[in-house]
Amino acid sequence: MKAAGIEGIRPRRFRKTTDSSHGLPIAENVLAREFDVTQIGETNRIWAGDITYIPTREGWLYLAVVLDLVSRRVIGWSMSTTMERGIVLAALRCALRNRRPKAGAMFHSDRGSQYASADF
Repeated sequence: MKAAGIEGIRPRRFRKTTDSSHGLPIAENVLAREFDVTQIGETNRIWAGDITYIPTREGWLYLAVVLDLVSRRVIGWSMSTTMERGIVLAALRCALRNRRPKAGAMFHSDRGSQYASADF
């Protein structure tokens, strides 16, 4: 490898991003992992959200997305240099502006503190 001028790439270290050991109230898991779109029916009934991180030369960049489970489209997103509740609130506001769901729509996420915050 040295003679050829190539180097191995080390796998990235696992970075835990979900803090589910908080004392905030957790909503009941109504969806219960039933992600079958034929059961869901129409768009704007069930949304899902999550946060991921992107390593950049300037540090971590966090991306929160909201997906419509039927269309499988990203309908709301937000980026931030911190992983605080504001990032998920901004992504949800973006999704609400883009889609305007009917009453009774459902939002599914992990048990992270951002999604369990009183603001969310």
